[in-house]
Amino acid sequence: MVMEVIETIKRASSQQYSTSNSQFSSVTTTCEQAVTYTGLRMAYQKASEINCDCNGHIIAEYLNGFDEKSIEVKNAEIIRKQQNKESDVCKLSAIEVAYRTVLRELGENVEREGLLRTPLRAAKAMQFLTKGYHETVDDVLNNAIFNENHNEMVIVKDIEMFSLCEHHLVPFFGKVHIGYLPNNKVVGLSKLARIVEIFSRRLQVQERLTKQIATAISEALEPAGVAVVIEAVHMCMVMRGVQKMNSKTVTSSVLGLFQEDPKTREEFLVLTKNN
Repeated sequence: MVMEVIETIKRASSQQYSTSNSQFSSVTTTCEQAVTYTGLRMAYQKASEINCDCNGHIIAEYLNGFDEKSIEVKNAEIIRKQQNKESDVCKLSAIEVAYRTVLRELGENVEREGLLRTPLRAAKAMQFLTKGYHETVDDVLNNAIFNENHNEMVIVKDIEMFSLCEHHLVPFFGKVHIGYLPNNKVVGLSKLARIVEIFSRRLQVQERLTKQIATAISEALEPAGVAVVIEAVHMCMVMRGVQKMNSKTVTSSVLGLFQEDPKTREEFLVLTKNN
């Protein structure tokens, strides 16, 4: 049982037990389906922390939170990701067939050498470009929120962003600037870029993308304020339509103090302005 494994780990840690290759019997627990733990390795690091391999996923847990519930949550995450992966494999062939039909209707010979594998490559590319549908903010944050006595502005600017316009399925790309006012909580800086990745890897409009990023940060950190600015070039305006090569679209979303206090908002805009 899971609790037996937990108790074994706790006893080993309290005795400052150290071993690099201790092998434990496979333990099966149920969380929507059976998940088997194999090759559990323990190495004493400190009394409150252990690492273990769980189906190839590394889990770092503090023992005071290492209970059956936390394991079930991890299992559920692993199962969901596996189900999404299996679903993508099933959908891949359908997307491939659809691309083949599009090429054929455009008048192309889908049997010629250059196009033989194009539908498959295009299907894989589309799945990658829209992978954000299968990701959540909790997935990427991974508990990387820390208590910190800091309430001054934090800014990460010039985060590169690529997305697909939902109107024409052509790219728009540019840079994202993010600022937030911590409320005694800070987040790993790379996580802000990962949040951008989640929402940009979907079919989007820039206005909604800006708002989604700001809202996600606000909900995760509960800061005093959040500000997001996106500057992007839209290929639907460059490659087609009006064909304006040098046009840029700038959108912003401000929440909390950034919305209420003009001076705070101005400070953010000055600091993110590219000279």
